[in-house]
Amino acid sequence: MEFNPLPSGVMHIDLNSCFASVEQQANPRLRGKPVAVAAFTTPRGCILAASVEAKRLGIKTGMRVGDARSLYPKLVVLSPDPWKYRNVHLKLRKLVSDYTADFSPKSIDEFVLNMADYLPLKKTPLKSVAREIKQRIKSEIGNWLTVSIGMAPNRYLAKIAAGLKKPDGLDEINKDNFLDVYSGLKLTDLTGIKGRNAARLNGMGIYSVLDFYEAPVWKLRAAFHSITGFYWNARLSGYEIDSTEFGRRSYGNSVALGRNLSRIEELSPILARLTEKMCSRLRGAGYKASGIHLMLIFKNGSWWHRGRRLPQPQFDSRDFYKPAFRLLIEAAPASPVLNIAVSCFGLTRADSLQLEFFEDMGKKQNLTRAVDGINERWGSFSVGSARSFGGAQTVIDRIAFGGIKELEEFSLNTG
Repeated sequence: MEFNPLPSGVMHIDLNSCFASVEQQANPRLRGKPVAVAAFTTPRGCILAASVEAKRLGIKTGMRVGDARSLYPKLVVLSPDPWKYRNVHLKLRKLVSDYTADFSPKSIDEFVLNMADYLPLKKTPLKSVAREIKQRIKSEIGNWLTVSIGMAPNRYLAKIAAGLKKPDGLDEINKDNFLDVYSGLKLTDLTGIKGRNAARLNGMGIYSVLDFYEAPVWKLRAAFHSITGFYWNARLSGYEIDSTEFGRRSYGNSVALGRNLSRIEELSPILARLTEKMCSRLRGAGYKASGIHLMLIFKNGSWWHRGRRLPQPQFDSRDFYKPAFRLLIEAAPASPVLNIAVSCFGLTRADSLQLEFFEDMGKKQNLTRAVDGINERWGSFSVGSARSFGGAQTVIDRIAFGGIKELEEFSLNTG
């Protein structure tokens, strides 16, 4: 397939080292210093974001705090402050809306803009628009914040372009330079191609991104054993096949337990808290669910999980907690729990309510909306069930990576 001859019309904006950079913006004393934001600041806590300075020392997202401090003992480690990050997201959202109404937040720190309609109207080169956005972010949102911007004829290559020269990059992949760009990339530099997929491609004699692009569709279909091979051929040729929003299969939340907890009465408040958080996300995205799943991972290395179908789709955390609690009793944990995770599945759109003989579903829906509104306005868990408040020390407010739908709902409700 020949590369797409159309000019770049998609822009991908990625806020560099998001959580850490926002913390540095908020506290000038942290600027220029290696900073990490971690789920927990204890040695076994997982790093969620590392500042540019920390990354230069080899400190990465996903690393344990103890391992990071072995690389740099003076590393500043902070707990997450979700409201800071949400506020920056909303300001970015408002800024990009000045350029096009056709944009999608892909996560709290990433936006994809379809500029195809904007450019003919303004008659401004896309790269000039990108430079203007970079400057406006510094002057209107925070002078310490930088973004990497990529441009291409499709979403996938715009994202790849945004990652070519982080931090503060500005790059384009188009019909004139794609061969040069591809020649400088490894297969695993491509989003979605890690060890397993790279091995599949290697098995078909494909060892580089150039090989990948030039491979015939039949060979790619043989490598992936599906139509996925055709999709990859289209992506690397600059054609759009990723614009469709596919429905997700579940919503869930989990938490790592620092203390040695194994008794039902110790775990049930944590389960209640997780269930409320899960259901808030479920409702915020406009879904109901007809199944509940519980998983426990124990500190001795063993694990237990089980799912259960509900009689009908639900949206209220009270209706999910009861079967989740029964699953917890079935698990009968005898040793300390390392991680507890609850999720709901069997998603359906919550655009209609099934009437009940013995329950006023409209009243229940109004109640949950009121609770969600208060929690959005004043912070997660401002209102919740009494049973869940025992889990407050364990299940705290966090940004859900990829769960951008909640932020969209938040921005709509707060103007």
